[in-house]
Amino acid sequence: MAGKVIYTAEAHVDGGRLGGHGRTSDGVLEVDIALPGADEPGTNPEQLFAIGYAACFGGALGALARRRKVELGDVGIDSEVDLKAADDRGFDVGVRLNISLPGISDAEQAREIVAAAHEVCPYSRATRGNIDVKMTANGEPV
Repeated sequence: MAGKVIYTAEAHVDGGRLGGHGRTSDGVLEVDIALPGADEPGTNPEQLFAIGYAACFGGALGALARRRKVELGDVGIDSEVDLKAADDRGFDVGVRLNISLPGISDAEQAREIVAAAHEVCPYSRATRGNIDVKMTANGEPV
C-alpha cells in the first residue's frame, strides 16, 4: 500500500492477555493487560480497540465536518467490541459504534455524515470486509 507516512505509533508488549504489560515508546501510555472479565487489574485488547476505533472515528467526523463546514456539536461515540469464538476454533471481533451528533437534527443528514466518515476513517478502512461493523447515528441505523 503506497502513501506518505504521517505518523508511526510504537509500542512494546511483554507477555500477552494473561499478565502482560504494554507501553508506548513515548511513555504516555502504560497498561497492564488482563483477560476479559478476569478478576485482576488491567485492560484487554478489546477495550483498547474500542477506545482506539471510537477516537479515530471521532477524528474522521471532525475532519469531514470541517471540510463540509458543518457543526456537529459535542460528538459522543459509544463503542462496543465483541470477542467471538469462530467456527475454526479461532477468534473474531465485531464492532458497534453508536454516534451522537447533537448539532445535526436531520436523521438523514446524520446517517450520511456517519457513512461518509466510515469511508475515510483509518480504522474503518483497515477493518472493511474483515469484521462486522454496525453503526448508528443519533440512534438510527446507518
